[in-house]
Amino acid sequence: MSDQRQLTVQGQERKQQLLDRAAELFAERGFAETRVVDIVRAAGVAKGLFYWYFENKEALFRELVEMNRLRLRQHQAAAMDREAEPLLQVRQGTEASVRYMATYANFFSLLEVENLDKQFADELRKGAEIHTRDMAALLRRAIEDGTVRDEPVDLLAYGVVGTVGLYGHLHRTGRMPLPVEDLAAFVGRFVVCSLASHEKVARRVLAQPLAPAIPA
Repeated sequence: MSDQRQLTVQGQERKQQLLDRAAELFAERGFAETRVVDIVRAAGVAKGLFYWYFENKEALFRELVEMNRLRLRQHQAAAMDREAEPLLQVRQGTEASVRYMATYANFFSLLEVENLDKQFADELRKGAEIHTRDMAALLRRAIEDGTVRDEPVDLLAYGVVGTVGLYGHLHRTGRMPLPVEDLAAFVGRFVVCSLASHEKVARRVLAQPLAPAIPA
């Protein structure tokens, strides 16, 4: 419903305000314990305005998931040099993903908790599928140019996405207490060395300096 309405600039700002306050409350209390009245109170708006933008709390949560997925993809794209060889782009996107997940650790922690409730499983699965599909496209090109081992591309893509997700989880749960930039650089090296068709390829890709990290 809400996505079919043409919003004014002020309307977009109010809707974003509701999304931002809801994200904070969800991270603090969890989805089940956060009420619509809590969200509108935190946002300082009338309850009726909430239902102008969202059908219910579930619809707002799904939009938050979609917004986060879009921002992650934008962050990855901004970090990747489209003129670079595919394996270097994999490294750039991987490191950017680790940094983004650390910046929005509270939201990713929330997704892990809410994933226990199957009502949002489809939304959460969609994000992983999109990330894997994008990675597979890069890896297919890297296999074709001989810089990545010729293995089933879906398996390689799931390996990269799974590695990023695992280290992101370990970092936000305090079991990997490294500075974010150090962790991102390690994951980038790990992924490149795991994928590269030859040690010389890995050394060449890892020797190339990356652009300064882009704020998430």
